[in-house]
Amino acid sequence: MTTRTIATLFALALAALSPAAAAAQSQFSPAITVNDSAISFYEIDQRAKLLRVFNTPGDLEALAREQLVEDRLKLAELDRAGLQLSEESLAAEMEAFAGRADLPYEQFIGVLAEAGVAEETLRDFVRVGVSWRDYIRTRYRGRAEVNEADVDQTLAAPPNGGTQIEVLLNEIIIPAPPPRAAEAQAIAERISQTTSTAAFEAAAREYSALPSRERGGRLDWLPIANYPPPIQALVLGLAPGEVTAPLPIPNGIALFQLRAVREVAGSRPQPVSVEYATLYLPGGRSAAAVAEARAIEARLDTCDDLYGIARGLPPEQLVRRDLPVGQVPTDIALELARLDDGETSTALTANGGQSLVLLMLCERRYSEEPVDREAVASNLRSQRLSGFADQLLAELRAAAVIRGQ
Repeated sequence: MTTRTIATLFALALAALSPAAAAAQSQFSPAITVNDSAISFYEIDQRAKLLRVFNTPGDLEALAREQLVEDRLKLAELDRAGLQLSEESLAAEMEAFAGRADLPYEQFIGVLAEAGVAEETLRDFVRVGVSWRDYIRTRYRGRAEVNEADVDQTLAAPPNGGTQIEVLLNEIIIPAPPPRAAEAQAIAERISQTTSTAAFEAAAREYSALPSRERGGRLDWLPIANYPPPIQALVLGLAPGEVTAPLPIPNGIALFQLRAVREVAGSRPQPVSVEYATLYLPGGRSAAAVAEARAIEARLDTCDDLYGIARGLPPEQLVRRDLPVGQVPTDIALELARLDDGETSTALTANGGQSLVLLMLCERRYSEEPVDREAVASNLRSQRLSGFADQLLAELRAAAVIRGQ
């Protein structure tokens, strides 16, 4: 038993001897009941504090109430199924949870304690999340399986033009120069745990260095084939609302949240190489450098036009490359994913922020290879499991008697 716990129990014992005992006990009285299971004011307060540690935006008390009601429904279903996470497995999952914040477990618990969050609160949070995930995978494994025909149907290209997979993403790039690398990694790890679009968009507005921060990191529909293959696999392995693990890029960390996936007419093969140009403008993100970039963009139609712009400049200021997709630097590849041939971007900087990068996509060159089949299968499987989980939870809620929510 920790010193904090002993002190708390001692204080409660003293309070029980005083006229204020009723007030001291009130935090443990039921605030909500789900069937025969009570949720106390203390639990709601603890969950709200935990969400605050995770930098979750919004009405934390309301979100805490909603999550705890869902947890009670999930626990009842897990009990009915006779499933219980072993203490050894739970301990390992909690260690892994702390590890995602790049902290030893004891140090992570110390951070929570400083915020007023008991270790048991984290234990309950992790136990329900992991147990429910495993239960859904086990219960619906057979119905969520994806066969070759399912993948063929997704990637089929009918005679009238075919289809391609497009994704709707939110994005964040957190600046991570060496002095801030550890801080940026911790922030990125917290964001990667969210499944809330609103929470991710709030984080984008607060932390992202991209112009899309003003829109909460929201991107328009883009072909998944625009992204490098490793990013494709990560994104297609997500269920809607889930976030990639932090992706290191030069002096930064990138995260993507999947909002939706769709098939659209107009099949396009996988690009095998990308030709692009970078013009480095002195001044970083100064008003003068941004204004110069805007003036140059207005004069560009193709990458060839950049040679006239760069006439008289040092040769290293304009660089044009034609690389296999797997060799394009990650930060440039992620920015090129949003561009069509002839389009430009000024989202990146170089030389420690001293140069503004005017990036232009010259051309994507395509092969006849389809989108990675295993990545497509993984996405279909995740989508099916997510749908079954949502349906089951809705059925449990509809059948439950919930008071005080």
